[in-house]
Amino acid sequence: MTQATYALDELNKEARMGQLGVEKVADGDAIPKISLRDFDARRAEITDQLWAAATEVGFFQLVDHGLPQEQIDEAFAWSARFFDLPREVKEKTPLRKADNVGWEFSSQVRPSVGVPDQKESYQITKPRMDGLWPAEEDLPGFRAFMDGFETRCWEVAMQVLSCFADRLGFERDFFAAAHDPSSPEYQSTLRLVHYFPLTEEQVAAPGLWRAGAHTDFDCLTLLFQREGQHGLQVCPGRDLDAPEWTPVPPGDDAITCNIGDMLMRWSDDQLLSNFHRVRSPLPGEYTGARYSIPFFAQANRDVVIRTPQGKYEPITAHDYLWQRITANYGTRREPTA
Repeated sequence: MTQATYALDELNKEARMGQLGVEKVADGDAIPKISLRDFDARRAEITDQLWAAATEVGFFQLVDHGLPQEQIDEAFAWSARFFDLPREVKEKTPLRKADNVGWEFSSQVRPSVGVPDQKESYQITKPRMDGLWPAEEDLPGFRAFMDGFETRCWEVAMQVLSCFADRLGFERDFFAAAHDPSSPEYQSTLRLVHYFPLTEEQVAAPGLWRAGAHTDFDCLTLLFQREGQHGLQVCPGRDLDAPEWTPVPPGDDAITCNIGDMLMRWSDDQLLSNFHRVRSPLPGEYTGARYSIPFFAQANRDVVIRTPQGKYEPITAHDYLWQRITANYGTRREPTA
């Protein structure tokens, strides 16, 4: 398949997911909930549960994951403090698209809907943050906290990925080495997201999305949500013609995880990277600000993705991500190191 054919195919897939589709009634069992309690003793059991969830739904929620609730709450508090800064302060850390770092405001347009997501976000990719951390006098303590929180997210992600490595026939620490944070090629990203509060007029208006339907380009996404701030939905099965959207319940104690395109390829398409979106509230639902914090575990730029069964040609993580970005957004400028 040529790059042009691949790009057109991926763009067509996502563009077809902009329809409202059918929204399923919330079902507490639709998204598997997996406990990481006593991980070493229960590794085989946990691996079976993760594999089943990743091959059948592509989404699951982790509980008993080891991150203190106080630390998660503090991460959301820091996120709110950042987004509450005056615009002119946030503009000191502008988005650098080539490196996926910095602050953006209502600028991400999904091919599925063709309008900007109703949000602002701040991306942290550690080796590429020169000049893009808020100044200490503007937000004292922010950088130190986020640096530590990103590390904890990485640890949980690698714990999960080690289970997938077992099932795929890789060495147990295979993905940890592929996501080595000490390397200058490290490109995993922590993102702070603030979805804007909506007025009654906006809620009633058609075509407004907090985040249009998309798949993630990474290996594994860890998502922190807040209790009561609904809207995230997944479409299991990648059904493009008659999508059915399943709510993903928010909860303070659970980390919502989903498989990304990179890991789907790395597993010879055994693990599912499914479409998901954040719809706007319906009349009568909570319309205030919505905050979320995703961590995107994506392999270091120089890592070569070789699949166990050889379904796909080897490709570096850098080239794969660039291929996915150009397929969706038609970007022409090569990322800088």
